[in-house]
Amino acid sequence: MVGQAAAEDLSRDARNEAGENVRAGPPLGMLAELTHRCPLQCPYCSNPLRLLKAGDELETGDWLRVFDQAAELGVLQIHLSGGEPTLRSDLDQFVERLAAHGVYSNLITAGVNLSADKIKKLAGLGLDHVQLSVQSVRRENADRITNYKGALARKRAFAGWVIEAGLPLTINAVTHRNNIDETEAFIQFALDAGAQRIEVANTQYYGWAAVNRAALMPGYEQCLRQADIVGAAQRKLTGILNIDYVPTDYYAKYPKPCMGGWANDVFNVTPNGQVLPCHAAESLTDMEFENVRERPLAEIWYASKSFNRFRGAGWMPEPCRSCERKHVDFGGCRCQAFAMTGDARATDPACSLSPHHHAMESLAGNLSSSNAPPAFEYRRIGRY
Repeated sequence: MVGQAAAEDLSRDARNEAGENVRAGPPLGMLAELTHRCPLQCPYCSNPLRLLKAGDELETGDWLRVFDQAAELGVLQIHLSGGEPTLRSDLDQFVERLAAHGVYSNLITAGVNLSADKIKKLAGLGLDHVQLSVQSVRRENADRITNYKGALARKRAFAGWVIEAGLPLTINAVTHRNNIDETEAFIQFALDAGAQRIEVANTQYYGWAAVNRAALMPGYEQCLRQADIVGAAQRKLTGILNIDYVPTDYYAKYPKPCMGGWANDVFNVTPNGQVLPCHAAESLTDMEFENVRERPLAEIWYASKSFNRFRGAGWMPEPCRSCERKHVDFGGCRCQAFAMTGDARATDPACSLSPHHHAMESLAGNLSSSNAPPAFEYRRIGRY
């Protein structure tokens, strides 16, 4: 782990946007987006519109060096994601290297292109956990959302193989107007699969989801019903199934504590080596981010201008600066503030104290009230 003296030296002159001196602690987690390639074409994907091709990706040695540096930095958990991470032929090497460092590894996958033997092998190499995305529990709807025929059947089989391999399983159900009424069925799917956890997460409108917002936005009443269903299930299934719930921002009173605060606990490395404070940070077009090909992770985490920009609280405008919740939600999401207002410093419009909150609520109501939402624009490499 990077020593305290080294960390202090790297962060000695670190300042946020307001010029306030900020000193970060070591990160806990890292999202490793190994590739943007994916067999599914989900219209809510948070990957950027300009998807990278295989030739743009970090090579095996680069990723192994990144994992070594992450372990040295103090990272405890690494989430292997994409796109579809299992399309990397070197995934075995990555899992083995993380296990050698004692870093907890989580495979985030669509589960449609792995065999029982492959998941068993990954478990033997030291994989700790699997997170499986499920887009619908209705066959035709699953095919439509993913633009991939037979997705649901493959996912059911894959979930069984994960349990047989002795790995803990999380089901990830991203909900929107096309599947939010399946919330109860998603929870039952997780129970039937033998999962220990399910994340019921409303779509976050970045990347491809922003393009498809009119086709995805649920109605207010749908969201209220979902919240009731999840709350009842959490009470009933305590000790049986851990249910995490991420409500939609568009009907919220307060913003979520996005990523536990800007560059506070976790960071993201993209397929070509960009290092980001969150997975959507590339949408902040007024910022530049550094690359692991050019600078070590420790320097980026502690000393880079991009990571320090929104650390601390001194950068916050009013009403955040005077708000008693500023150390609870950290002003909300910088990417959402930028998307809705054009100013990454602005109070997240999800907050009822934001001057832009009403406009956000009205937009959601207008989009969800349409009886004929537009067709999906499916996620495809080369579209943008």
